[in-house]
Formats: sequence, structure tokens, C-alpha cells
Amino acid sequence: MMADFSGEQQNYLKGFMAGVEARRGALSPGAEGGAPPDAMRAAQDAAVAAGGKLSAEERMKRERHPLDRWDEVEARAREGRFPHGLENLATRWHGLFYVGPTQDSFMCRLRLPGGLLSSWQAQGVAEIAEECGGGYVDATTRNNLQIREIPADRGVELLERLADLGIIPKGTGADNIRNITASPTAGIDPGELIDTRAIVRKLHHHILNTRDLFGLPRKFNISIDGGGRVAVVEDTNDIAFTAVRVGEEVVFRLALGGITGHRDFARDTGRVVEPGAVVRVADAVMRVFLAHGDRTDRRKARLKYLLDRWGLPRFVEAVEAELGAPLREAGAVEPAPPPDKHGHLGVHDQRQPGLQYVGVVLPVGRATAAQLRGLARIADTFGSGTLRLTVWQNLLLSDIPRERMAEACAEIEAIGLGTSASHVRGGLVACTGAAGCKFAAAHTKQHAASLADYLDARIAVARPVNIHLTGCHNSCAQHYIGDIGLIGAKAERGEEEVEGYDLHVGGGAGAERAIGRLVLAKVPHDEMPPMVLNLLRAWQEGAPDLSFQDFTARHDDAALRAMAGRETAEADA
Repeated sequence: MMADFSGEQQNYLKGFMAGVEARRGALSPGAEGGAPPDAMRAAQDAAVAAGGKLSAEERMKRERHPLDRWDEVEARAREGRFPHGLENLATRWHGLFYVGPTQDSFMCRLRLPGGLLSSWQAQGVAEIAEECGGGYVDATTRNNLQIREIPADRGVELLERLADLGIIPKGTGADNIRNITASPTAGIDPGELIDTRAIVRKLHHHILNTRDLFGLPRKFNISIDGGGRVAVVEDTNDIAFTAVRVGEEVVFRLALGGITGHRDFARDTGRVVEPGAVVRVADAVMRVFLAHGDRTDRRKARLKYLLDRWGLPRFVEAVEAELGAPLREAGAVEPAPPPDKHGHLGVHDQRQPGLQYVGVVLPVGRATAAQLRGLARIADTFGSGTLRLTVWQNLLLSDIPRERMAEACAEIEAIGLGTSASHVRGGLVACTGAAGCKFAAAHTKQHAASLADYLDARIAVARPVNIHLTGCHNSCAQHYIGDIGLIGAKAERGEEEVEGYDLHVGGGAGAERAIGRLVLAKVPHDEMPPMVLNLLRAWQEGAPDLSFQDFTARHDDAALRAMAGRETAEADA
């Protein structure tokens, strides 16, 4: 065949084929003269060389990287079949979670960096939720949305249609970096220290376009707080960047290893990071974790456990070695004023004269597709077409002229939502629960709604209080940082087991940073509301000028159980 080409064409083809062969050799692990193995494989090799045995999940990732399994995802969609076992784990790299047996369907977590969503994206998500899902969206504790009840044969279509909207759910589950949480009032908050939007966007695209970062030992959370009115609870994340002042300069304090489901907040490194270096420092932290996190025991594969094993000084030294430069010592810093506890609700002035934003209440974090479409229309009609998700399972509509805010709020009420809530309902957070998660021991969203109804009919507390309901020890609703934290547990009633909760009190984040303590164990769900009411009444009657956290700190567990009306209950350690 070569004789049919000119000499110049023959030389071109020879060079082209030589390049193909060279590329093939470079991509073959261990090929002589080829490229070194990727970072995940190198970390796995190191774990084995140290005498460890890779977990089944790590072996799956090694055999074929989940990002390279799109053909498998498509094949199952054509067959109308859900993934199972390690297939399900691998599929999560593409943003789809099979949530059987509780729901014989997929769930998809979106990726909305910093919680920002345009009105046209919201309209598209509403349409996708109706046509490919259950017709609703759930707001999450990561400035994000989920679509649920997705049939097996619609998962690929859903991902493709989200991509058409500029929403890429890649890596929103499994051993990857989750949606970046950040201040939802970025750029509009009169009191913020820094607008974090450009930093979040840069880090978001760095993650999506850096293949190594899709091979971590386990999940990874990053949060960036610009110091605004709405709390971001950044200290519950693996990397927490918190805006502070050093003289006239605004930098970020760096803290590491937060995982409150395992009773640990992020640890202050004593270092600060300039805004322009956030992406580079985050990358270095993740690469040290990628190289040295546990690949043999998934129970110990989060960043916290590497910090426990090494100690913070050694880890910081490794990050500095990865950077090739020392991190800046913090010295004397001035923190931002504490956020408003329920600043994610109601009407607030923006930094732009004459404009306001409003926090919209989503009951237990859920909105129908019609309501989401309505919110998009309101954002277009009265504002700039911007929706802003918070970590409190609600959203804000921004850039509304002050003179039109009353009209906008009326439109919000007309679609069945509100802009204000009681001090109980305003801080109510609930995970999906047993209705959509196989790990959950209780129907948290349903119980949260009935608890709020019960309390609001009987008490009006004078100060904001946060109540978090989570279904299992994965603690998606972060029960340990609630003033009242409820985690699903099986409770005995006679010879039967019923859905119930363990009750913790005294948790908080940020300025109220504390892990809640267990005071009541295995309480049947229908017996819990009166006990919570009794605790709130004891607080309001005994120390209304204190926060609920401070009130509970003054009393031991036995006293609190007595106040709740369960003097003989014994709390398990």
C-alpha cells in the first residue's frame, strides 16, 4: 500500500505511526521508557509494598479506572439495568447513585460550585427532574441539588442533558471531591471580607480537569468561607479556607481534617493562604492525601485518619514539600464577624445600593419541579436571574430592587413557598432518610416535618435553634453540630422494633464549635417530639437569655433527661 503514496506522504505516515507506537508505550504501565504510573496506581503500589492488602474497592479502581467505564454505564442504560456491588460504586464517578432497595432508581447529585445556579439552568433542571426523575429536587448541605427516582434507562440521558446546561456531576460521589461549598452571598454581602466566586470557579474547573484527583482513597470535602452573613460550616470539611484579615490584607486561614460524623472539626494549621494560592495549596493537600491515605481499610481512609496517624506538623511539612515552598505563618489574624445563625432566611440589604436578596424556605429541603421553575421565573422577573443554594437546604434570590421586594415575596408565596420561618423551622435540616437511603434507620424528612409542626403549634422560642435529623452514621445532615441532633436508631416497643432516634444536644460550628453529646438513646420517633418540646420549654422558662447550647452546657445528662421527661433513660456511650 505504501507504494501508492508519494515519498512525502510515506514519510508522514511513517512518522505518524511511530508517534502512535511511542504513545502506546507511554500509556502502558511499566513499559520500558514509558511514563510512570499515575498517582493512584503509585499509591496503591506503595500500600502493597508496605505489606498491605488493597481493599476490594481499590482493586476495582486499579483494574479499570471508573472514569473509563462510561461504556459500561451506557450499556446498562440500554439494557434498562441498574449497577450492583462495585459496579454501583464505579458508576458514582459519573454522578449516578443506585439507591436500592429503598428506591429502585438512581439519584444524581449535581455539581453547583458555591451553590450558584442561573435561572435558565434552574428551568432546565426542573424539566429534567420531571422527565427523567421524580418531579422534584432536594437541596443538600453542600450548596447543591439532587434529582431522585431516575429509571435505569434514563440515567445517561439525564447526565447528557445536565452537561448541555453546563452542569457536570462527574465525581459527586465515591472517592472524589464533592461539590465545593462557599458563601452563598458572595459578591453581594455588605459584611464579607472577600468575594469567593472567582476562586471557587477556578478550583471547580481544576478538579474537573485533573484526572489524578479522581483517584483519592475516599471522599473529600472543601469549603471556602468569605466571611459573610450566612454560615458555611467550613470547619466540618477536609479543607477549610476561612477568610481573615492580617492588617489590611485578606487571606484564608487553613484548617484540615474536618469530619463531624466522626466527631472531629478541621484542625487549624497555623498557616494562611493568599487568595491567588488557594487552588495550588488545595491541590497540594489533596496530593499528599492521595499518596498517603489508607488504601487497605476504608473505615480509616479519610484525611482525618492520616492526620491522626502522622500528626499535623508532619502533614504540613509534606504539603510544603509538594508545593516546593513553605506555607505562610498565620501570626495575628482578625476573624470576620460571626454570621447570623439564621441569616439564610428573610430579606437583607446587599452591598449594591438599593438591591436586596431574600432567603426562600424549602420545606425539609425539597422543591417540586414546578416550584423550581417558578423560582427561576421570579429570579428573572425581579432580579438578575441568579439562584444561590445554601448549606442550610434552602436558597436565596438576589439583586432585587428594594421597591419590588414585597411583590417578589408575594410571588414566592404564590408558588407555595415562604421567606420566613419560626426559630425552630428556620434551622431544621434533614437528610433523605429511609425513604431514599438504604443506610437510614428512620424516615427523617417526614419526621422533621411533623416535629416542626408539633413544636410550632406549642412553643415560640425567642432565639434561633438548629435541629438536625440524620438517618445513619454517615451523618449527611451533620447531627453532631445541631443544637439538637437526632440520629436514626431502632427503638424497642414491647417485642417490636420501631423507628427512633438518639438525641444529642449542644452541638455547633464556627463560633459555637462543639460536638453534641448524647443524652437520650433509642427513643421511638413518635415519643421524641414531646421530649424535644420539654427541653425547649425548660430552656425558655429557665434561661431565655442564653443560647440553647449554653443552656445545655450548664446541665449534666441526668438533669437534661429529667427535663425531657425521661428520668430513667440511660444514654449509651
